[in-house]
Amino acid sequence: MNLNQEQLMIFKTVMETGSFSAAARQLGKVPSAVSMSIANLEIDLNLRLFERIGREPVPTAHAKILFEKAEQLLIEMNQWKQLARSLSSGLESELNIVVVSELLHTHWTEYIAALEAQFPSLQINIFTAPQEDAQKMLVNGTAQFALMFEREQLESNEQFIELKRQALVPVAAKTYGLAQFAQLSFEQILQSRQIVVASRDRSIQPELLYSKNYWRTDNHHSACAIILQNLGWGVLPAEMLNENPLLEQQLQILNFSDFTPKFEYFVDLVWNRESLQGTAARFLIDYVRKLRKKPV
Repeated sequence: MNLNQEQLMIFKTVMETGSFSAAARQLGKVPSAVSMSIANLEIDLNLRLFERIGREPVPTAHAKILFEKAEQLLIEMNQWKQLARSLSSGLESELNIVVVSELLHTHWTEYIAALEAQFPSLQINIFTAPQEDAQKMLVNGTAQFALMFEREQLESNEQFIELKRQALVPVAAKTYGLAQFAQLSFEQILQSRQIVVASRDRSIQPELLYSKNYWRTDNHHSACAIILQNLGWGVLPAEMLNENPLLEQQLQILNFSDFTPKFEYFVDLVWNRESLQGTAARFLIDYVRKLRKKPV
């Protein structure tokens, strides 16, 4: 079978217009070329597609079934060609982006929507991970970009664009012991179990760790679930509470006597400067830079 795109287009047009001559006019061909193409298609498929009775061809049952699939097949062929052209011009076969789990509430999907609008055929994969693991993914090439908190010390191969601020707050369930105090001393914090979001690699010390006794998890959703069970206190995104009124009613923001209970961090889009950037990666970097220049 030697099926090609032009044959499919002619077949589809004949089915839509109802005649060889009308299809020929629409496609800018002579009727004999359309008739010959359909005849060759019937030979290739070993199927009769049209009954040539009277002035106009009558589609067979087989033709009607194949017509339902023809349009989708033509769309997929065009998408395949567009993808091939994009790849030849430097578009990545896929783009992997890791979002630090506490930042899932920061409206990061606007960047993905911009990528999709510009490169509809691009395969985009989104991962979530603790900060330390996200940084590892950039280093080993598992991800091309990371949406992550500012770092106290940059790796030599890191490059970044500052995006926004994100607030984290220490919380406990309202029935938890610590939540009953108007202010907490450092000693109380030190002795109470903390639920920390940390790397899966247990050799890495968690960030924002204050308690001697702590449990670790790799995402803030499971941390929140544990906190709600009165099993400890922890630090969660303020936006997580703002978006969920029920959660806001169940959790108490803890007030530390020696320092502010609200931790504000810059959020960065980070990439490895030593990795070769493809078309989509360069577009994302330029897009974010242009957003930063717009007046607030």
